[in-house]
Amino acid sequence: MRPFDNPKVASAFEALPPPTRTGALALRDLIFDTAASLSGAPLINEELRWGQPAYLAPKGSTIRLGGHKSASFALFVHCQSRLMGDFTSVFPGEDRIDGTRAVLFDSPDQIDPNRHGWLIARALTYHL
Repeated sequence: MRPFDNPKVASAFEALPPPTRTGALALRDLIFDTAASLSGAPLINEELRWGQPAYLAPKGSTIRLGGHKSASFALFVHCQSRLMGDFTSVFPGEDRIDGTRAVLFDSPDQIDPNRHGWLIARALTYHL
């Protein structure tokens, strides 16, 4: 696991219930792995937004991780972007989705590095 640079983010993960934390940490690893694989590897800032771990790239759209009322954990993107619409067009019916804002997960086993990495890459480079 990648160490935390921001103690507030580390505390936010520690405050999550164990099943949510496990899934959110797996998504965190996928975010950093995906960023490292991109051409020109964007600098990722890990901060808190709305009390949740958030990942920002200079030319990207914010990604947030956390619990969800209908799932153990979720990957959130900006609801007014085209990210979720593009994702569901490319991967129709493959995930539980909350409108235009989140992919919902009940288990880390549901995380697909290729499919969800695709969404993460699009979010990190959204404004390019």
